[in-house]
Amino acid sequence: MELKRSSHFKVITIRHLTSSTYVVRMEKKGMQFRAGQNINVGLAGDTEKRDYSIYSAENDDFIEILVKEVDEGLVSKKLKKLKPGNLVEVEGPFGFFTINEEDKLTKKFLFIASGTGISPFHSITKSYPGLNFVLLHGVRNADETYEKEQYPFGRYKSCLSKDKKGDFHGRVTDYLRQNPVSHDTLCYLCGNVNMIYDSFDILKEQGVPSGNLHAEVYF
Repeated sequence: MELKRSSHFKVITIRHLTSSTYVVRMEKKGMQFRAGQNINVGLAGDTEKRDYSIYSAENDDFIEILVKEVDEGLVSKKLKKLKPGNLVEVEGPFGFFTINEEDKLTKKFLFIASGTGISPFHSITKSYPGLNFVLLHGVRNADETYEKEQYPFGRYKSCLSKDKKGDFHGRVTDYLRQNPVSHDTLCYLCGNVNMIYDSFDILKEQGVPSGNLHAEVYF
């Protein structure tokens, strides 16, 4: 069952990861989705809504989204004030930023995210525990490596542009230039549009065909 019409979901918890980034956990109500898809979320009865990639795994008995509060954000500020028992309005799931069934056990994957663009990869890697992947996460500081302990050892690599407490000091594009990607890798990118365009150029120069490049633009 896929919910395409708006429906009200009860909030279970709000989990704060940083002063501005948090996870909203809500009841699932039988929603079926594919890891990598997104839902449209807002306060119940509010006209303002935003698309958020689903953060939780396909088989979890709840739905989660990862949200970063932004100064001009009409929705992110409101969602941050939610309390358990409050209602949110949800529409979806939507989107095709997903992994083909036949590729899960036979292909190797490179996931590249900036900021909260890591959300669909959290869902994908939790949903398919046997996946052969490396996840590059580009953020400024170490406190933005959201729940990195949830990924298998050695699979998550933080690329920090400001401090030096991560796995790599620099942007994900710097990492890619120093660590060429094999042409048969399936590459999925999510986050800042400039990061995506720059990474595409680097990957194509390294011989990764366009058919192996998939993107979801967050901002």
